[in-house]
Amino acid sequence: MTLREKTTAFIETNQVRNFIVAVIVFNAVILGMETSDRLMSTAGPLILLLDRICLGIFVVELLLKLFAYRGRFFRSGWNIFDFVIVGVSLIPGNGGLSVLRALRILRVLRVISVVPSLRRVVEGFVTALPGMGSVFLLMGIVFYIGAVMATKLFGDAFPEWFGTLGRSGYSLFQIMTLESWSMGIVRPVMEVYPYAWVFFVPFIMVTTFAVVNLLVGLIVNSMQDAHAEETNAATDSYRDEVLAKLAAIEKKLEERG
Repeated sequence: MTLREKTTAFIETNQVRNFIVAVIVFNAVILGMETSDRLMSTAGPLILLLDRICLGIFVVELLLKLFAYRGRFFRSGWNIFDFVIVGVSLIPGNGGLSVLRALRILRVLRVISVVPSLRRVVEGFVTALPGMGSVFLLMGIVFYIGAVMATKLFGDAFPEWFGTLGRSGYSLFQIMTLESWSMGIVRPVMEVYPYAWVFFVPFIMVTTFAVVNLLVGLIVNSMQDAHAEETNAATDSYRDEVLAKLAAIEKKLEERG
């Protein structure tokens, strides 16, 4: 077995994967501690040293993967994701780039690429994006129609909520999220327009209970499809392995015969 093959086998073991997950979680705690002035005043150098050690571990992991996979490394979207996250952390955070220091917390997102179950969630979400685009378009049409109607109906009496198309759209978004929609917006409007519920109740039924649940259904369906594909791939791999072992046994029996 070559050094490259040994490196590939090493970085793909469960022990290494679990170690990287532990380092990511530990680094997340360290980055959170950096936000405390009290902790930084007492143990600042130690916290920064631990952060650099975690970053060093991530860099070594990436270098091992680059050595093991070579060109195949950049064929995986998750490897590119890890490369960008770690690369951002390596950029000096001085001067005009000081905002990049805050982006170091993005390293926590690496746990998504390491844990298969989290990868499946994200892949299901990405797979659902085309269908979600149609739903968002439908929601945009509903919001535009609702904003125009709300501006014309309630804009004169409640200009702070429905005075312009933009304000109406924002107010309707608040209503869709059910955030203080009744006592905060709808009931005050109904004191002036008693039949305003005829507009708001159907709007909530369409957006909150229909369209939003449709989005959730698309994501769940995509996650189930991704899980089914992963299960089928594992089943096919196991079947091929069993067939190969049976073929080897049959060959040995023929040689003995």
